[in-house]
Amino acid sequence: MATVTYDHASRIYPGTERPAVDALNLEVEDGEFLVLVGPSGCGKSTSLRMLAGLEDVNSGRILIGDRDVTDVQPKDRDIAMVFQNYALYPHMSVADNMGFALKIAGKPKAEIRQRVEEAAKILDLSEYLDRKPKALSGGQRQRVAMGRAIVRQPQVFLMDEPLSNLDAKLRVQTRTQIASLQRRLGVTTVYVTHDQTEALTMGDRICVLKDGVLQQVGTPRDMYDTPQNVFVAGFIGSPAMNLGSFKVADGKANLGGAHIPLTRTTLDAITEEDKGEITLGFRPEATHLVSEGTEASFGIKVNLVEELGSDAFVYGEMLDKEASEHISSGAGDAQVIVRVEPRNPPMKGDTVYIKIEDGQKHLFSSATGQRLPE
Repeated sequence: MATVTYDHASRIYPGTERPAVDALNLEVEDGEFLVLVGPSGCGKSTSLRMLAGLEDVNSGRILIGDRDVTDVQPKDRDIAMVFQNYALYPHMSVADNMGFALKIAGKPKAEIRQRVEEAAKILDLSEYLDRKPKALSGGQRQRVAMGRAIVRQPQVFLMDEPLSNLDAKLRVQTRTQIASLQRRLGVTTVYVTHDQTEALTMGDRICVLKDGVLQQVGTPRDMYDTPQNVFVAGFIGSPAMNLGSFKVADGKANLGGAHIPLTRTTLDAITEEDKGEITLGFRPEATHLVSEGTEASFGIKVNLVEELGSDAFVYGEMLDKEASEHISSGAGDAQVIVRVEPRNPPMKGDTVYIKIEDGQKHLFSSATGQRLPE
């Protein structure tokens, strides 16, 4: 087991000017489960492949433990990778697939069998060792791919969206197994996903990337409670945070009928570049329904009610048409998402009034998108 360090590591593909990964600085602790997350094209898989040795590092360096592996061949890096598409040999049995890397390395047959059986027991695959991959379900194939990595006993596990080919129910089940398995083995793991729900539920820490640039790294709670910029705020959380551009006047953020008081600390942090505006965010669960005319409240016309049993979400647009043009959410522009009492939700076409709960708003510079102090 070992730490992993990205030291100003960059990757620029031939024929492009903008780096796919731009001077990434990141430290992964020994035994940590770190999740790289971001939208398609953000550089997360490229970062993983740089660590694996499958992509060149154009500048900077990568270390595993105290060893600089920037120019080391993939086979000599003491890492094991789990791919999205399983990459199993169809003509080999499960046992032969899991032990193939050890066979190539010249390990004794008895040792290979022992390691394969131990991994199969951990992964609940013991009864499938003589089967071929075609006789397995998607979830079982993914566990075989995991087993192939485990028997290697590497210093670092690398996982590139290993659950994306599974159905929704199996994905939830398997991500729980992977997270608990990693904690049991204690092997440093770097895991790539585009699914922020996976990131929040699995990782010890999350690293959010956008356009090859590190946006924020921290615990799932850090990401949720204190996103450092507008991008992270809108990306982390399901449903996504509501974000609006509010005018600042008389010590308040004003949008439509809403007049939300700001602290002196926040007002002092607003600069000339912000041009008298502030970006204010609030999560769907950070509001409650109030009566019309309540101070700092605003009205929403209900377009859709999504009932999930334990939760209900209202999708709607602000009553003030001009205000609608300055607010967005996970449902799109001019839309607001609000969580309501599931036992008695409003109906489509109703008008409701909401108020952001005290201490639950997120404030960002309209010019830079960076978080402002409260």
